[in-house]
Amino acid sequence: MKLSARNVLRGTVTAVHKGATTAHVQIDVGGTIVTASITNEAVDELALAVGMAASAVVKASDVMIAID
Repeated sequence: MKLSARNVLRGTVTAVHKGATTAHVQIDVGGTIVTASITNEAVDELALAVGMAASAVVKASDVMIAID
């Protein structure tokens, strides 16, 4: 599959929390946790589970980052 997104963050799934229709998937990317909101259907299709390798693909013209 070809993607136009250039920002790929590779890491490990640390949590999968399913809601009514949307799931929050947490990925540890070098010690930083990235949380993605995706459909429950996508979680099932990708067979996402804690401990597996995964990549967060970010396609955005603007991304805001807050540093404490």
